[in-house]
Amino acid sequence: MDKGHRWSRYFWELLHCMRMRSKYAILLVVVVAFVIIEKENNIISRVSDKLKQVPQPLADANGTDPVLALPENGSLLSLSELDSAFSQIQQQLRNVSLQLGGEAGGPTPGPRRHVLLMATTRTGSSFVGEFFNQQGNIFYLFEPLWHIERTVTFEPGGANAAGSALVYRDVLKQLFLCDLSVLEPFIAPPPEDHLTQFLFRRGSSRSLCEDPVCTPFVKKVFEKYHCRDRRCGPLNLTLAAEACRRKEHMALKAVRVRQLDFLRPLVEDPRLDLRIIQLVRDPRAVLASRMVAFAGKYETWKRWAAEGEARLREDEVQRLRGNCESIRLSAELGLSRPAWLRGRYMLVRYEDVARQPLQWVREMYRFAGIALTPQVEDWIVRNTQAARDGSGIYSTQKNSSEQFEKWRFGIPFKLAQVVQSACGPAMRLFGYKLALAPATLTNRSVSLLEERGTFWVT
Repeated sequence: MDKGHRWSRYFWELLHCMRMRSKYAILLVVVVAFVIIEKENNIISRVSDKLKQVPQPLADANGTDPVLALPENGSLLSLSELDSAFSQIQQQLRNVSLQLGGEAGGPTPGPRRHVLLMATTRTGSSFVGEFFNQQGNIFYLFEPLWHIERTVTFEPGGANAAGSALVYRDVLKQLFLCDLSVLEPFIAPPPEDHLTQFLFRRGSSRSLCEDPVCTPFVKKVFEKYHCRDRRCGPLNLTLAAEACRRKEHMALKAVRVRQLDFLRPLVEDPRLDLRIIQLVRDPRAVLASRMVAFAGKYETWKRWAAEGEARLREDEVQRLRGNCESIRLSAELGLSRPAWLRGRYMLVRYEDVARQPLQWVREMYRFAGIALTPQVEDWIVRNTQAARDGSGIYSTQKNSSEQFEKWRFGIPFKLAQVVQSACGPAMRLFGYKLALAPATLTNRSVSLLEERGTFWVT
């Protein structure tokens, strides 16, 4: 049977499979149809030659054979076979695309990685986020979900909490695909012609302050969130999206995503190669830091600690307990190594990073599958061995090995007890020891951190 009849037979077999109403069958038909059209236009010959020349290391690295092998009788009998065939074709076309692009533009790039730094406020996420922000081939975004939280109101708990998680997840997906326009409905005031002066903490993303995203400065235009080291015009979200697509990898920091299980569709999205790094910190240190950074929200806590006249409101303690539990449940899910998350989840304690930043940045990059550059290591050396902390509560410049336990001398023991009671299960999971007396809390020679000999990668 000639090749034309063989392609035709495969095509009609796949149409027959559409009766199963499977999205995999539909997608596979589209791909095969595309290949047939390309063949008729004499382009398929070039692709075919490339497929035959796929280097063995590339094929091994992607876990698929360099040539797709359909059954000899042309039939696909099950969903699993359709899924496997579609995955092979998808990877095949991706490899060919990479090779064809490499011929025209220099060395063939590696696979595009997407990294989500998942944390909560005051856990050191800005500091750890800089590990990815400082690398030139990574497009890094700092807290883009801030705009969604400010615009869309969700009551805590129940269906509303699930609704907020779904909104955050869908926005994350579009951002990882470099669709920055998804933020426009949430930015206030709304952007005009895709220009905005109000993207939260723009200056914390090097990629948004580099050429060509950094357009010429415009006088008399108020820029609420401006770049740190240079003056730029209003942020053009279209230019930023183009810059995102030109970068080899994408990383994003988010402190508003709590439920790891809600991220499963992103992990399984074939357009993404997502790696999730969950950053945790001793909840006693988190509370101490929040009482400084968000003083107005913790007036009740401070008055109770200082005067002891009124009891803490139960809803505030419950909120603390709920936060710790959501963090613990996500970590337990990640550490349980479900099949969909295997190789894509890493748990990191801020205290470990603060003590050994170079060792941990290397582990995080190894986990993400991205080559670490000396540029990042140089930044870490300069910014973790400072003689004194940088100014401001949001500073990322500090003597990290000395400062990570500074909270122990600023939090009243009675507040530490409240946290230990509310967050005990999470503290035990992450290896944070309880302080049973005031003297223990303030005695630096007594460690409150259990040593963990291995990196928590699943």
